Amino acid sequence: MKRSKVLEKIIKGYRNVILERYQYKSLIEEYPLPTTINKDIVNGLRNYFLTYVYPDLKRREELNEAFNTLDAFIKQPEKLFNIVLESFKLLFTHGKHLPKIFSAGLKAMKSFRGATKFENALVDIALHKKIKPPYKTDKINELIKLLPYSEIEEFVLSTEAFFNIVHDKILVEKIKEIIAFLIKKMKNKPNVFSKKEVNGLQLALTTISEGEKMLNKLTEKDQKILIEFVIQIENDNLKNIFNN
Repeated sequence: MKRSKVLEKIIKGYRNVILERYQYKSLIEEYPLPTTINKDIVNGLRNYFLTYVYPDLKRREELNEAFNTLDAFIKQPEKLFNIVLESFKLLFTHGKHLPKIFSAGLKAMKSFRGATKFENALVDIALHKKIKPPYKTDKINELIKLLPYSEIEEFVLSTEAFFNIVHDKILVEKIKEIIAFLIKKMKNKPNVFSKKEVNGLQLALTTISEGEKMLNKLTEKDQKILIEFVIQIENDNLKNIFNN
């Protein structure tokens, strides 16, 4: 089996898992959701996952280069941080907190990229164990069960970390300010920074901004409930997989 073909099938399979898992009708039968977290909110959450965290194959083709450059920035953030240090405005506004804000931005980017890392771990297991497509929910669950639990736990924690950062209104505005500054500076240096690198950061900014927009439809209290709700769903799903 070619890795690229298995990855395509895993992507399709896991998108269907998310589609099934976040159905409002079944969730309200299992979880005591407040009336403010209604069908529109749950559908919005599911669509956010499917658009920005687990995009379809066509969108992946468009985003792959951006994903790759973003991953490179996460592994070697010094290149970006050196640009940030050139800004008198950012240094003046945020002072000694600037490195901490920059680190939080990197953490947010790393967290939402955790989904791709998880998909690739499923591909590794499928190839190693010679588990062939199609990958319907039962087979996806079988693959998850074969992963080291530490990898699965890391994935759930990365999801929680991302939403907690996006939920922090003050912090997320500072992160967006820094990423927007980086994009502007990089566009002004086309001989130093490629269009792919700019697109990588633009992808991060869009994902963070859209996540914030989704949460802002709710009150502060309900935002926390929604985040706890997502983490509980993911943990309950894992318990069901490993108990069967």
